[in-house]
Amino acid sequence: MRKVQGMSVLVTGGGSGIGEACARQFAAQGARVTISGRRVDKLAAVAASIGPSCLAVAGDVTSDTDRRALVAAAVAHGGGLDVLVNNAANMYRQPVDGYTEPVLREAFDTNVIAPMMLSSLAVPHLEARQGSIIFIGSIHNRRAYPGASPYATTKAAVEGLSRVMAAELGRRQIRVNCVLPGAVSTELNLRAGLMTAEQAVERYAAIAPEHALGRIGTSTEVAESVVYLACAEWVTGVGLEVDGGLGLGVSKF
Repeated sequence: MRKVQGMSVLVTGGGSGIGEACARQFAAQGARVTISGRRVDKLAAVAASIGPSCLAVAGDVTSDTDRRALVAAAVAHGGGLDVLVNNAANMYRQPVDGYTEPVLREAFDTNVIAPMMLSSLAVPHLEARQGSIIFIGSIHNRRAYPGASPYATTKAAVEGLSRVMAAELGRRQIRVNCVLPGAVSTELNLRAGLMTAEQAVERYAAIAPEHALGRIGTSTEVAESVVYLACAEWVTGVGLEVDGGLGLGVSKF
């Protein structure tokens, strides 16, 4: 297992939720972390609480200019790049008979094209350090939820992309994996305006019994799996379900 100590790690969407938890986990184990996102205040607060090992870079991953500046900043901050965590995403939901093209294009721009292009920019730096790329997917693309097809489709694309990239980049000693979280208490649904805080509590309580472990997860639990994949030197092309057994489809008898 590779040691986190001394790693240079870039985490997109690092101002909250799973991205923030990943940044904290890596930094706590001695990595130099660069976090990105569009909310300057959130990024600054996370970086300040972690300390000088964490650099906050505001930007939009759908912008080529911002992506290039982000990779350059991470390489400068960490003296290279060992790990790219493609976490930044948005939740998109529309019924099948209510699709609108602008929403679908935005979903793919943010959740698929942006991490593809960022990964492409990072490859030369990762190759120099025999590093890895970790995508944050979702159990949504393995367990169907009505109304979630725009989000689920982009996350299915991300998992497929991770497998192809693993096959293509393996000979260059770059590992590529994908983490598939289940129901995790984060800001994503709230930011998307899909539910209020009260509705989120009710929703999580309702779906907790659908998990084999009987509860929803935490961002920290997902982040622990991300750190594991960053260190596991003979693991590549994996879609790791970190979902408390939600994907098992637990039945009520």
